[in-house]
Amino acid sequence: MAVALSPASFIGKPIAFGTDGWRGMIAADFTFERVVQVAQVAAQVLRQRYGEMTGSNKVIVGHDRRFLSPEFARTAAEAIARAGFDVMLSETYAPTPAFSWAAKAENALGAVVITASHNPAAYSGLKIKGAFGGSVPPEVTQEVEAQLNTEVPVAATPGKLSTFDPWAGYCQGLRAKVNVEPIRAAIASGKLTVFADVMHGAAATGLERLLEMPINELNGSADPMFGGGSPEPLPKYLTKMLETLKVYQPNTPEGLAVGLVFDGDSDRIAAVDGQGNFLSSQILIPILIDHLATRQGLRGEVIKTISGSNLIPAIAAIHGLPVHETAIGYKYIADRMQTQPTLIGGEESGGIGYGHHIPERDALMSALYVLEAVVMSGLDLSDYYSQLQKATGYQSEYDRIDLPLASMEVRARLVQELSTNSPQTIAGKAVKDCLTIDGYKFTLEDGSWLLIRFSGTEPVLRLYSEASNLEEVHQNLNWAKDWAEAIS
Repeated sequence: MAVALSPASFIGKPIAFGTDGWRGMIAADFTFERVVQVAQVAAQVLRQRYGEMTGSNKVIVGHDRRFLSPEFARTAAEAIARAGFDVMLSETYAPTPAFSWAAKAENALGAVVITASHNPAAYSGLKIKGAFGGSVPPEVTQEVEAQLNTEVPVAATPGKLSTFDPWAGYCQGLRAKVNVEPIRAAIASGKLTVFADVMHGAAATGLERLLEMPINELNGSADPMFGGGSPEPLPKYLTKMLETLKVYQPNTPEGLAVGLVFDGDSDRIAAVDGQGNFLSSQILIPILIDHLATRQGLRGEVIKTISGSNLIPAIAAIHGLPVHETAIGYKYIADRMQTQPTLIGGEESGGIGYGHHIPERDALMSALYVLEAVVMSGLDLSDYYSQLQKATGYQSEYDRIDLPLASMEVRARLVQELSTNSPQTIAGKAVKDCLTIDGYKFTLEDGSWLLIRFSGTEPVLRLYSEASNLEEVHQNLNWAKDWAEAIS
């Protein structure tokens, strides 16, 4: 029997979808009752949106390695089946992109994935993927929210619930797009040593499955506390990986070492070079553009979010590739990828996807391309990046901070101030341009930029900046912090 529950019956926060899914504190906001409610409505909205296109009645349900994720996933699958849908439930954890892949490969209406991605251990979450193999657009999640107060019709005949292995088809699909043999040969000969920090998350065993040979996997055990940190590819959570690469000595003089880092559900990536330096996607995306355009001969539009590095359009210009800029959130990139021939789409937080793949950020596919770029260029990642900086004449540093605000009322005052009294100078530099597709991105007279934007669900101010050196980056960020605190 379908369950109809009113948000008033919960003590937790209202169910709200952010840039990629709904998340909440386990047992307070994210409960089995709410999972039933959201899963059934999500399946119903997926049918309304993609039923005619697919002619399908099937929904994929998957999960990551978090506390209670398998149980939440089974609860969701059983609820969706009771509502009359056929359900394919994953028999094990897997990367979120594997479930997006399955949604398209199985001609399903879409997928419901139990994951809180990179968030701390106390959280769980739910992502909705469309029949096309990527994050559904905002209007779909808005429709899910709008229908949460309505009862899902009880099906006279429940749908069929079956289980499947999500890894097999996904790995086969990736190996069909990336030639892994040169990577395998380089590892076997000692020319390349690969380390992977899977952060106790869903990427565990992934590279070994894809390469069909052992690598050096760190933090591969299932740990619901994520080693006391968060499964987010940031330096503060990567002490073991950074220290490992700093002291590692290749077996041969020409040997190269690469560290790859995956977030909790393996849709975001970072890397570490052979000297133990952290490399964000602001560095990896330019490398990948150059590699795919130069060595693979691939073409298409480069899609970046407004927080992406200015080196991205500079590299694209060298290869004669068009660039399109979107709001932050991979769903906006995915929307664009479905309408334009695309080479690559990427965001500064580590999400990278490809036009010849599903329109979804996919960390394991990015990892294969990073390894391919190292093997085919013979360069350490940082050396590769330095060459690109020289080629474009553009050198920069980047940083971001998240500033907690006292309340949503403070957030509203800051939004009002930006809309009515936008700054004309920042950190002593004149503002040349202001882009407002997502927050306020100020381009300054010296070519640096500062982005001020707000979390959609929390009283948090997100500040981003890129400049020619870290001192100027921090001057811009500190100016924004002081501005916000003065108004608060």
